[in-house]
Amino acid sequence: HGQRSGNFYLLPPGPRNPVGVMWIALNKKGIGIHRTNDPDSIGHAVSHGCIRLANWDVVRLATKIKPGDNVSIH
Repeated sequence: HGQRSGNFYLLPPGPRNPVGVMWIALNKKGIGIHRTNDPDSIGHAVSHGCIRLANWDVVRLATKIKPGDNVSIH
């Protein structure tokens, strides 16, 4: 679990951290593209709108986009 600090949650590093090594924020507050610590959840609607990827996939995606790019989800 994270620790609340003002308007943020500080998540400790480690294998239980649900967002992994990378967080790509989308335009809705609290929704983003990130790693999951539950690989079996990838491809299933089990969150509040985030897109969960494997660590290596989210890192690769981050090299192909930049802030302000449009994101289209199908």
